[in-house]
This record gives sequence, C-alpha cells and structure tokens, in this order.
Amino acid sequence: MTMTPQQAFEVHAAMRQHGISGTITAVTPEDSEGAWLVLDEAGDDVTDRVLTSVARAAARRPERGFVVAR
Repeated sequence: MTMTPQQAFEVHAAMRQHGISGTITAVTPEDSEGAWLVLDEAGDDVTDRVLTSVARAAARRPERGFVVAR
C-alpha cells in the first residue's frame, strides 16, 4: 500500500508522536507529489504495519492523567 503526500505527512507526524519507527520516503524520489511508503531499517516496505500501528495508537485513550472540569 502507498500513501499520498498529505497522508505521508500525517503518518509521519503520528509516528513521531507515538514513537513508531520507520522512514517515510517517496516511491520515486524525483516525484515528491507521487506515492509514498514507509521503510524499516533494512529497507523493507512496512507501510501496512505502520499504518495499523498508527491507527491503534490514535485510538488508545490516555492511561494516566486527569481531567479538570470547570
């Protein structure tokens, strides 16, 4: 699976926020408006796995903290 540039930007932000490893790169380096994917340290495509991890992390509720109602 590949992503659009906007999706890649959003996934990158979520990866940083949740500590998910991987490198986002354009499928064709000369075409930054084309398809993007996520690579692991070995250079393997892990886009599907990362998208699943991002979705799970975004769905989790905070485990610590408190809410102050006014």
